[in-house]
Amino acid sequence: MAGLGKFLKQAQKAQKQVELVQQQLATREIEVSAGGGAVRVKANAAGEFLGLTLDPEFLKEDAAVVAQTILEAVKQAAAQAKAVNEEEMNKITQQFQMPGLF
Repeated sequence: MAGLGKFLKQAQKAQKQVELVQQQLATREIEVSAGGGAVRVKANAAGEFLGLTLDPEFLKEDAAVVAQTILEAVKQAAAQAKAVNEEEMNKITQQFQMPGLF
């Protein structure tokens, strides 16, 4: 049972680290631009969208082009946020894997 106690302590430590990393991810900003800078999306690494900036001249373009460009910028921001999030969480989980369990 000594192994179980050690595992539980590691799990508690991992949980604290996850909470700390989640707080850090919420403050880490990612900014993506599309359409030559006409669309800028700001998100945090926790996956929350924080802002959208559109060049007023770009809004004069065809509505389908504007919509597609905005969608592409949002997708890019979401993908980058997810990648950063996964990278940081993997750092934690790699520290606490016990042979034979995972």
